[in-house]
Amino acid sequence: MPKHKNKAASPNPDSPPPLIKRYLFPVTLGILLLAVAGIGWFLLSSTPPPLKLAPVSTPAVQPATPRTVAIAPAKMVDEQQCQGCHGEQVKDWQGSHHQLAMQQANADTLLGDFNNVTFKAEKEATVFSRKGDEFWVNTPGIDGKNADFKVAYTFGIAPLQQYLIEVGDGRLQALGVAWDTEKQRWFHLYPGQGVTFKNPLHWSKPSQNANFMCVECHTTGYKRNFDAAKNTFDSHWNSLGVGCQACHGPASSHLEWTAKKTDLIHAGFAVDLKDRNATVEIETCARCHSRRAPLGDGYTVGKRLMDDYLPSVLTRELYALDGKIKDEVFEHGSFAQSKMFDKGVRCSNCHNPHSTQLKAPGNGVCLQCHNTAGKTTVEGVDGKGLQAKNYDSIEHTRHTMGQPGSQCVDCHMPGKFYMGNDFRHDHSFSIPNPEREKKLGTPDACLTCHQGKDSDKITEQFKLWNTASSPQAPRYDESLWLIRNGQPGAAQALYEQLQRSNLPAIQRATLLAELPMYPSEQALKLATKDLGNPAPQVRESAIRAINAFLPPAERAQLLTPLLSDPVKAVRIAAARDLLSVARNGLGGAQDSWNAAIAEYETVQKSLAERGEANLNLAMLYQASGRGGDVEGLLRIALQRDPDFYPALVTLVQWLEANGRTQEAQALMVQSLKEHPDAALLQHTQGLSLVRAGKADQAMPFLRKAAQLEPQSPQYGYVLAVALHDSGKVDAACGELERLLKVQPANRNARLSLIQYYLDNGQEPKAQVLLQGWKKINMGDPALK
Repeated sequence: MPKHKNKAASPNPDSPPPLIKRYLFPVTLGILLLAVAGIGWFLLSSTPPPLKLAPVSTPAVQPATPRTVAIAPAKMVDEQQCQGCHGEQVKDWQGSHHQLAMQQANADTLLGDFNNVTFKAEKEATVFSRKGDEFWVNTPGIDGKNADFKVAYTFGIAPLQQYLIEVGDGRLQALGVAWDTEKQRWFHLYPGQGVTFKNPLHWSKPSQNANFMCVECHTTGYKRNFDAAKNTFDSHWNSLGVGCQACHGPASSHLEWTAKKTDLIHAGFAVDLKDRNATVEIETCARCHSRRAPLGDGYTVGKRLMDDYLPSVLTRELYALDGKIKDEVFEHGSFAQSKMFDKGVRCSNCHNPHSTQLKAPGNGVCLQCHNTAGKTTVEGVDGKGLQAKNYDSIEHTRHTMGQPGSQCVDCHMPGKFYMGNDFRHDHSFSIPNPEREKKLGTPDACLTCHQGKDSDKITEQFKLWNTASSPQAPRYDESLWLIRNGQPGAAQALYEQLQRSNLPAIQRATLLAELPMYPSEQALKLATKDLGNPAPQVRESAIRAINAFLPPAERAQLLTPLLSDPVKAVRIAAARDLLSVARNGLGGAQDSWNAAIAEYETVQKSLAERGEANLNLAMLYQASGRGGDVEGLLRIALQRDPDFYPALVTLVQWLEANGRTQEAQALMVQSLKEHPDAALLQHTQGLSLVRAGKADQAMPFLRKAAQLEPQSPQYGYVLAVALHDSGKVDAACGELERLLKVQPANRNARLSLIQYYLDNGQEPKAQVLLQGWKKINMGDPALK
């Protein structure tokens, strides 16, 4: 079967479209390293002293579960060849969301109304029409002017369908107006958010490029094939939709096995999805069903997830305190926290992977394990701890059978609507508790379902139904509430959680990311121990924590073993953090570092269509003595995405550092004129004026940045430091007091305020803050 190629030939090649969060995996570009530490945010004086913690020995890195099988590389084949032997699976697959994930646009596949219909939203009008057998939209492009764009492909079939638009240079963009297949109407995916052509979420922007953001998970055998020199795509796929080889891998060796019955391992496939280790299947599904950043162009069958992607941890932007889904994160992140995951449950135990449907109606899926016998009927699942109980009864659900609340998913898998009308269930399988919601502010199934009713009465009724309670270790969500809110006992709660042996890996990685706010000898020891954790996500997060505790030279002895880690995401994280040390030599580890940093560079080059990747390359080359390439890469980053402010800021500071101050200032003034509400630009202009000795002129810019983003831990802090250094001590203290009210865990703000109070003769106030911090983190080296 010949490869398909997207042929983009738009009447207006200058205009691109939007991506919708339902089908495109929103990318967390963590590994793309927005490198803002190099942007000079900490150039003001009077910052708290650097930490000095004694290094501890690093444990040996435990090998990851092996998945790769040494067989000759297989090739993609025509998927119709699978039908002869796998008729039952193909029958399930036909008509499924997987099969119809992406289709060529024609009268049979488009569900929307293209009969010269006009849809108005966000101050823009879009007209949907037909020209013969073709389907077109007339809508504002990247320049804000209406133009005609051809619909090339459909995305999804229910409960909404989105459309990919051809805009030239091989680019496909996802339109921001979608078709509601249930209500039979057009609707905007970002209602009320002011998404016009000036907004980064507009369909014409890089954040909506489907080649990068979504096509991979809607096709089989996809390659973006971006040409950095030409700034064009030549994207290819083996077949549209999620087919057999998307999960099982290239099938040419399997066909050879069927013909010759040779002894190829796994019958010719590089990975066995029925492996006793459920991780193999789960990570295969997670390639698309997770919030993650790519580490290249496509994936390699048989490798670990983090060889090809960097999955997100449970950040406050993406998940609630208790780990329930918040932003668009898909299923993997919540499932990885669950007891089901810990007991060996895999996706196919509940879902038919070919039809994408549940394997049993009603509560039948859950009753495979949670039943009156107290035994699991699912092979490979650890049934230890199951209770013999009639879960499918009013005695357990407390709701009339057949009514809302009587289904397991109603209480244990609450969800949210994404992309307007697409309801997604949380997969952490939580236990509802309205009392905890009131305390922590986390979403609760009881109070969400019974909206508008007296929450106190619901809480009291819940407590009457659940009188039996056994003493438990501190809960993850309750500890995280203390940690993120800077409450007394926060550091101890963090340390105790990290000492748990049964803590899910994704939660452990999340807590390691919080560790730098609570430094101590114990914190360093915990992070060091997790450098040898079996889970690659934990090791990668531990590297980041170590980075905050020790200067580069002292990090080296801890991180050099990870330069040979079996998983790529871990290797390149270690290499990146050892960059400044490696320039002076790492002894016997130098070759390992050279190989790992080359991998990091390759990752960035493979993502050259992104502004973030070009910024990362610029930062890498600056740090490694290749200054001649830096400016060009920064300008390319802005060419790829003019709204990518970190690249703009870095370019301004690069020009300043190279004696081109006038040029830098002109660029900044023009950028501020075009984007007056960009807090980062206001902040950067303020810092530039401070460096130029014009502190008074800097204040309005620093103050504006803090006003635009009052939750930023940096803008308010830097404003306070600038005020203090210009002699306005009371104003500086006032700004830090404000900041601590909204960010009680802001360590820099707290320590600086203590110092300012002491310097200003306000020792009682300083003592109150000091004693408060001791209750939060007694082991903080700054207190010594």
